[in-house]
Amino acid sequence: MMKQENPKVESSSAHKLWKAIALLALSGLLLSSLSYYSIPDKEDQNFKQQFNKDYRVYALELPKKLNFLSEEVPVHRSDVYESLDREMLVNTYWQSQTLLFFKRAKKWLPQIETLLEKEGIPNDFKYLALIESGLLDIVSPSGAVGFWQIMKATGKEYGLRIDSEVDERYDLEKATSTAAKYLKEGYGKYGSWTLAAASYNMGMNGMDRTLVKQGVDNYYDLYLNPETARYVYRMIAVKLIMESPSDFGFQFRDKDLYSTVPVSVLNVDSSISNLSTFAQEQGTTYKQLRLLNPWLRSNHVSPTSGGVLAIKIPKKDLKN
Repeated sequence: MMKQENPKVESSSAHKLWKAIALLALSGLLLSSLSYYSIPDKEDQNFKQQFNKDYRVYALELPKKLNFLSEEVPVHRSDVYESLDREMLVNTYWQSQTLLFFKRAKKWLPQIETLLEKEGIPNDFKYLALIESGLLDIVSPSGAVGFWQIMKATGKEYGLRIDSEVDERYDLEKATSTAAKYLKEGYGKYGSWTLAAASYNMGMNGMDRTLVKQGVDNYYDLYLNPETARYVYRMIAVKLIMESPSDFGFQFRDKDLYSTVPVSVLNVDSSISNLSTFAQEQGTTYKQLRLLNPWLRSNHVSPTSGGVLAIKIPKKDLKN
């Protein structure tokens, strides 16, 4: 009699065979994957070699002696050195931001320098406006406005017009004059331009309390909140970089920088009901009118009693 095959045994053998085949296939796939990731092709190797050859980030050499705002910066102290080194690195290697500083500086700093000189303020305070706003008419989360980041209450205290039609914190000449008055007041109180600069950030009341509490009279000896602790160092860093751009890797031509638009000024002593129509009548656009006069905050405006509005118009567009 012929022996009958056991179906269970046959099924078990087939299962083992397929399992073995599957394991071999998986092993091959894993080896292939490992081989792919562990052996880069020639193009990848060349790219990595070129990257390693070309890309460099350098530590920066800080001046061993440094004065800022007529005061010695004690760079020999480790805390001062590290604080300044941080700001130098941040502003050197945040290239896009700092390059925009150079571009906007050509457009705005000459005017700010003239205004500061007129007010008897050290020229280096132009860098305060730069670190405050990047020379943009920005509004901070706390409501500070314009190049000099002036708060509403402070602006009104120093005589600026701030209402729904006009906000003179956006007027560069008037805002610079206001900032100068504040800084001169701080210098008169502390006898130090550096402390006056720091008080611009934290307020004179805050500076008064901090000086009394800590019993010192020098910015570099104060333990401050993080923002004010970086404030003067940021000014110093930007000054060093802006005055020697090629030393820090910045290369540009004069034509790469931004320039001012030639303007004529219209002294208007009556209300303007529609600034869009007014702009068209002067041969320009509402956009150009607002860009040249950011202190205009509405589509209509009236001068104060007995006053005039000095409105800038692109010179080429001004009608005779």
